[in-house]
Amino acid sequence: MSAYHVEIALGTDAPLLLAPAGVSTPHASCQGCEVTGGKVDVLTEANSGQQVLAITPEAPRLTLRYSYSDTPGLYPEALYRPASSRFTRAAEALVAEVADIAGEGSQAEKCLRIARHTAERFTYGHPEERFNDGLDHVPALGCGLAEGSCVDINTYFIAALRSQGIEAGYLVGYFFPAEKGDWCEDAHCWVVTRTEAGVQEWDIAHHLKLGTREIAPGLNPKPGFRAAVGHSMGLSLPGLGLHDQKLLSEPVAVIGGQMARLEDRSFRLHHPFLLLTEDTA
Repeated sequence: MSAYHVEIALGTDAPLLLAPAGVSTPHASCQGCEVTGGKVDVLTEANSGQQVLAITPEAPRLTLRYSYSDTPGLYPEALYRPASSRFTRAAEALVAEVADIAGEGSQAEKCLRIARHTAERFTYGHPEERFNDGLDHVPALGCGLAEGSCVDINTYFIAALRSQGIEAGYLVGYFFPAEKGDWCEDAHCWVVTRTEAGVQEWDIAHHLKLGTREIAPGLNPKPGFRAAVGHSMGLSLPGLGLHDQKLLSEPVAVIGGQMARLEDRSFRLHHPFLLLTEDTA
Protein backbone atom coordinates (compact mmCIF):
# COMPACT_ATOMS: atom_id res chain seq x y z
CA MET A 1 0.00 0.00 0.00
CA SER A 2 1.14 3.56 -0.66
CA ALA A 3 0.22 6.89 0.88
CA TYR A 4 -3.23 8.13 -0.08
CA HIS A 5 -5.83 10.72 0.91
CA VAL A 6 -9.59 11.11 1.09
CA GLU A 7 -11.04 14.45 0.04
CA ILE A 8 -14.48 15.72 1.06
CA ALA A 9 -16.03 18.79 -0.54
CA LEU A 10 -19.17 20.30 0.91
CA GLY A 11 -21.37 23.37 1.06
CA THR A 12 -21.32 25.69 4.07
CA ASP A 13 -24.89 26.81 4.73
CA ALA A 14 -24.58 26.19 8.49
CA PRO A 15 -22.60 28.53 10.79
CA LEU A 16 -20.74 25.61 12.43
CA LEU A 17 -19.70 22.19 11.16
CA LEU A 18 -18.23 19.21 12.98
CA ALA A 19 -16.01 16.52 11.49
CA PRO A 20 -13.98 13.59 12.79
CA ALA A 21 -10.25 14.32 12.89
CA GLY A 22 -9.05 10.98 11.49
CA VAL A 23 -7.84 7.77 13.11
CA SER A 24 -4.98 5.33 12.59
CA THR A 25 -5.44 1.56 12.15
CA PRO A 26 -3.14 -1.43 11.61
CA HIS A 27 -3.60 -0.78 7.88
CA ALA A 28 -2.49 2.89 7.75
CA SER A 29 -1.54 5.84 9.94
CA CYS A 30 -3.65 8.96 9.65
CA GLN A 31 -1.50 12.06 9.20
CA GLY A 32 -4.32 14.44 10.04
CA CYS A 33 -7.02 16.40 8.27
CA GLU A 34 -6.34 19.65 6.41
CA VAL A 35 -9.31 22.01 6.10
CA THR A 36 -9.56 24.61 3.36
CA GLY A 37 -12.25 27.29 3.45
CA GLY A 38 -12.88 27.50 7.19
CA LYS A 39 -11.43 28.25 10.62
CA VAL A 40 -10.77 25.13 12.69
CA ASP A 41 -10.93 24.61 16.44
CA VAL A 42 -9.91 21.20 17.77
CA LEU A 43 -12.24 19.84 20.45
CA THR A 44 -11.96 16.72 22.62
CA GLU A 45 -14.95 14.39 22.73
CA ALA A 46 -15.86 13.83 26.38
CA ASN A 47 -16.26 10.04 26.41
CA SER A 48 -13.66 8.68 23.98
CA GLY A 49 -11.06 11.46 24.16
CA GLN A 50 -10.81 11.56 20.38
CA GLN A 51 -10.36 14.85 18.59
CA VAL A 52 -13.22 16.52 16.72
CA LEU A 53 -12.86 19.39 14.28
CA ALA A 54 -15.20 22.35 14.85
CA ILE A 55 -15.19 24.32 11.61
CA THR A 56 -16.48 27.87 11.12
CA PRO A 57 -16.95 28.35 7.36
CA GLU A 58 -15.14 31.25 5.70
CA ALA A 59 -15.93 30.41 2.07
CA PRO A 60 -18.89 29.10 0.04
CA ARG A 61 -17.37 25.62 0.03
CA LEU A 62 -15.14 23.64 2.36
CA THR A 63 -12.61 20.95 1.53
CA LEU A 64 -11.38 18.39 4.06
CA ARG A 65 -8.36 16.28 3.14
CA TYR A 66 -7.59 13.23 5.30
CA SER A 67 -4.03 12.02 4.60
CA TYR A 68 -2.67 8.54 5.35
CA SER A 69 0.79 7.00 5.26
CA ASP A 70 1.56 3.35 4.59
CA THR A 71 3.00 2.93 8.11
CA PRO A 72 0.83 0.55 10.16
CA GLY A 73 -0.73 2.13 13.24
CA LEU A 74 -2.82 0.84 16.13
CA TYR A 75 -6.52 1.11 16.86
CA PRO A 76 -7.08 3.63 19.68
CA GLU A 77 -7.41 2.01 23.09
CA ALA A 78 -10.43 4.21 23.79
CA LEU A 79 -12.58 2.43 21.19
CA TYR A 80 -12.61 -0.66 23.43
CA ARG A 81 -13.94 1.37 26.42
CA PRO A 82 -17.57 2.34 25.78
CA ALA A 83 -19.32 5.13 27.62
CA SER A 84 -22.76 4.11 28.84
CA SER A 85 -25.44 5.39 26.48
CA ARG A 86 -28.60 4.18 24.81
CA PHE A 87 -26.44 3.13 21.87
CA THR A 88 -24.14 0.93 23.97
CA ARG A 89 -26.24 -0.44 26.86
CA ALA A 90 -27.48 -4.00 26.38
CA ALA A 91 -30.95 -4.82 27.69
CA GLU A 92 -31.07 -7.57 30.32
CA ALA A 93 -32.92 -9.76 27.84
CA LEU A 94 -30.12 -9.27 25.30
CA VAL A 95 -27.46 -10.21 27.86
CA ALA A 96 -29.30 -13.44 28.68
CA GLU A 97 -30.07 -14.26 25.04
CA VAL A 98 -26.48 -13.76 23.89
CA ALA A 99 -25.07 -15.77 26.81
CA ASP A 100 -26.96 -18.79 25.49
CA ILE A 101 -25.78 -18.15 21.93
CA ALA A 102 -22.15 -17.52 22.85
CA GLY A 103 -21.94 -20.80 24.77
CA GLU A 104 -18.70 -22.23 26.07
CA GLY A 105 -15.21 -21.93 24.63
CA SER A 106 -12.73 -19.17 23.85
CA GLN A 107 -13.69 -15.55 23.31
CA ALA A 108 -12.77 -15.88 19.64
CA GLU A 109 -15.20 -18.78 19.26
CA LYS A 110 -17.89 -16.76 21.04
CA CYS A 111 -17.24 -13.80 18.69
CA LEU A 112 -17.93 -15.97 15.67
CA ARG A 113 -21.14 -17.39 17.13
CA ILE A 114 -22.38 -13.91 18.05
CA ALA A 115 -21.49 -12.58 14.60
CA ARG A 116 -23.44 -15.35 12.88
CA HIS A 117 -26.36 -14.85 15.25
CA THR A 118 -26.36 -11.11 14.43
CA ALA A 119 -26.41 -11.87 10.70
CA GLU A 120 -29.43 -14.12 11.21
CA ARG A 121 -31.32 -11.31 12.97
CA PHE A 122 -30.97 -8.68 10.21
CA THR A 123 -31.70 -7.95 6.60
CA TYR A 124 -29.74 -5.08 5.08
CA GLY A 125 -31.62 -1.85 4.45
CA HIS A 126 -32.32 1.70 5.60
CA PRO A 127 -35.67 1.61 7.42
CA GLU A 128 -37.47 4.74 8.58
CA GLU A 129 -37.87 3.18 12.04
CA ARG A 130 -34.79 1.63 13.64
CA PHE A 131 -34.97 -1.47 15.83
CA ASN A 132 -33.82 0.55 18.89
CA ASP A 133 -35.68 3.83 18.29
CA GLY A 134 -37.17 5.31 21.44
CA LEU A 135 -35.34 2.93 23.76
CA ASP A 136 -32.64 3.70 26.33
CA HIS A 137 -30.85 0.42 25.59
CA VAL A 138 -30.07 -2.04 22.79
CA PRO A 139 -32.89 -4.59 22.83
CA ALA A 140 -32.91 -8.32 22.29
CA LEU A 141 -34.42 -9.42 18.98
CA GLY A 142 -35.39 -12.94 20.00
CA CYS A 143 -36.58 -14.85 16.94
CA GLY A 144 -37.48 -11.65 15.10
CA LEU A 145 -35.87 -10.24 11.99
CA ALA A 146 -35.04 -6.55 11.74
CA GLU A 147 -34.09 -4.41 8.77
CA GLY A 148 -31.00 -2.33 9.41
CA SER A 149 -28.07 -0.44 7.96
CA CYS A 150 -24.43 -1.00 8.90
CA VAL A 151 -25.01 1.36 11.86
CA ASP A 152 -27.98 -0.64 13.16
CA ILE A 153 -26.35 -4.04 12.63
CA ASN A 154 -23.16 -3.00 14.38
CA THR A 155 -25.02 -1.33 17.24
CA TYR A 156 -26.58 -4.69 18.02
CA PHE A 157 -23.40 -6.67 17.32
CA ILE A 158 -21.18 -4.60 19.60
CA ALA A 159 -23.73 -4.53 22.44
CA ALA A 160 -24.01 -8.31 22.16
CA LEU A 161 -20.23 -8.77 22.22
CA ARG A 162 -19.68 -6.43 25.15
CA SER A 163 -22.50 -8.09 27.11
CA GLN A 164 -20.22 -11.16 27.23
CA GLY A 165 -17.13 -9.25 28.32
CA ILE A 166 -15.56 -9.22 24.85
CA GLU A 167 -13.57 -6.13 23.91
CA ALA A 168 -15.15 -4.61 20.83
CA GLY A 169 -15.02 -1.25 19.10
CA TYR A 170 -16.91 0.67 16.45
CA LEU A 171 -15.00 2.21 13.51
CA VAL A 172 -16.40 4.80 11.10
CA GLY A 173 -14.99 5.96 7.79
CA TYR A 174 -15.50 5.72 4.06
CA PHE A 175 -15.78 2.66 1.84
CA PHE A 176 -15.12 3.12 -1.86
CA PRO A 177 -16.73 0.19 -3.75
CA ALA A 178 -14.60 -1.32 -6.50
CA GLU A 179 -17.30 -0.61 -9.07
CA LYS A 180 -17.25 3.12 -8.21
CA GLY A 181 -13.47 3.49 -8.17
CA ASP A 182 -12.57 6.78 -6.53
CA TRP A 183 -15.92 7.90 -5.11
CA CYS A 184 -18.61 6.87 -2.65
CA GLU A 185 -21.94 8.28 -1.51
CA ASP A 186 -21.73 8.23 2.29
CA ALA A 187 -19.93 6.88 5.33
CA HIS A 188 -19.60 3.27 6.46
CA CYS A 189 -18.86 1.50 9.76
CA TRP A 190 -17.39 -1.80 10.87
CA VAL A 191 -16.38 -3.61 14.08
CA VAL A 192 -13.08 -4.54 15.71
CA THR A 193 -12.71 -7.18 18.42
CA ARG A 194 -9.73 -8.02 20.63
CA THR A 195 -9.47 -11.51 22.10
CA GLU A 196 -6.86 -14.22 22.66
CA ALA A 197 -6.92 -14.57 18.85
CA GLY A 198 -5.69 -10.97 18.54
CA VAL A 199 -7.39 -8.06 16.82
CA GLN A 200 -10.05 -9.11 14.31
CA GLU A 201 -12.28 -7.02 12.06
CA TRP A 202 -15.87 -7.68 11.04
CA ASP A 203 -18.20 -6.30 8.38
CA ILE A 204 -21.53 -8.14 8.67
CA ALA A 205 -23.38 -5.55 6.58
CA HIS A 206 -21.18 -6.23 3.56
CA HIS A 207 -21.75 -9.96 3.90
CA LEU A 208 -25.50 -9.36 3.88
CA LYS A 209 -25.25 -7.03 0.88
CA LEU A 210 -23.49 -9.85 -0.96
CA GLY A 211 -26.28 -12.27 -0.05
CA THR A 212 -24.46 -14.43 2.50
CA ARG A 213 -24.78 -15.00 6.24
CA GLU A 214 -21.62 -17.16 6.36
CA ILE A 215 -19.81 -14.60 8.49
CA ALA A 216 -16.07 -14.68 9.09
CA PRO A 217 -13.67 -12.07 10.46
CA GLY A 218 -11.96 -9.84 7.91
CA LEU A 219 -12.53 -6.66 5.98
CA ASN A 220 -13.85 -6.17 2.46
CA PRO A 221 -15.97 -9.23 1.74
CA LYS A 222 -17.37 -6.66 -0.71
CA PRO A 223 -14.56 -5.54 -3.07
CA GLY A 224 -13.37 -2.01 -2.44
CA PHE A 225 -11.20 0.24 -0.31
CA ARG A 226 -11.86 1.78 3.10
CA ALA A 227 -10.39 4.58 5.17
CA ALA A 228 -11.14 5.11 8.88
CA VAL A 229 -11.76 8.59 10.29
CA GLY A 230 -13.23 8.05 13.77
CA HIS A 231 -14.65 5.65 16.32
CA SER A 232 -17.23 4.96 19.03
CA MET A 233 -20.91 5.72 19.67
CA GLY A 234 -22.70 7.81 22.27
CA LEU A 235 -20.58 10.94 21.78
CA SER A 236 -20.75 14.17 23.79
CA LEU A 237 -19.36 17.67 23.29
CA PRO A 238 -20.70 19.53 26.33
CA GLY A 239 -19.24 22.86 25.23
CA LEU A 240 -21.55 22.78 22.23
CA GLY A 241 -24.52 21.39 24.16
CA LEU A 242 -24.27 18.04 22.38
CA HIS A 243 -24.86 14.95 24.50
CA ASP A 244 -25.35 11.25 23.76
CA GLN A 245 -25.00 11.65 19.99
CA LYS A 246 -25.07 8.41 18.01
CA LEU A 247 -21.83 8.90 16.06
CA LEU A 248 -19.72 11.28 13.97
CA SER A 249 -18.76 9.61 10.71
CA GLU A 250 -18.72 12.53 8.27
CA PRO A 251 -18.95 16.34 8.40
CA VAL A 252 -22.27 17.50 9.88
CA ALA A 253 -23.91 20.83 10.64
CA VAL A 254 -24.72 21.88 14.20
CA ILE A 255 -28.26 23.27 14.20
CA GLY A 256 -30.37 23.86 17.29
CA GLY A 257 -28.13 21.79 19.52
CA GLN A 258 -28.28 18.79 17.20
CA MET A 259 -26.09 17.29 14.50
CA ALA A 260 -27.68 17.50 11.05
CA ARG A 261 -26.56 15.72 7.91
CA LEU A 262 -25.34 17.84 5.01
CA GLU A 263 -26.79 16.94 1.63
CA ASP A 264 -24.31 18.94 -0.47
CA ARG A 265 -21.13 16.88 -0.14
CA SER A 266 -18.90 14.57 -2.14
CA PHE A 267 -16.28 11.96 -1.18
CA ARG A 268 -13.25 11.17 -3.34
CA LEU A 269 -10.33 8.76 -2.91
CA HIS A 270 -6.89 9.76 -4.21
CA HIS A 271 -4.76 6.61 -4.21
CA PRO A 272 -1.75 5.83 -6.45
CA PHE A 273 -3.07 2.33 -7.13
CA LEU A 274 -6.26 3.69 -8.68
CA LEU A 275 -5.79 3.78 -12.43
CA LEU A 276 -8.70 5.89 -13.62
CA THR A 277 -9.26 7.67 -16.93
CA GLU A 278 -10.72 11.16 -17.18
CA ASP A 279 -14.02 9.55 -18.21
CA THR A 280 -14.31 7.50 -15.01
CA ALA A 281 -12.77 9.91 -12.51
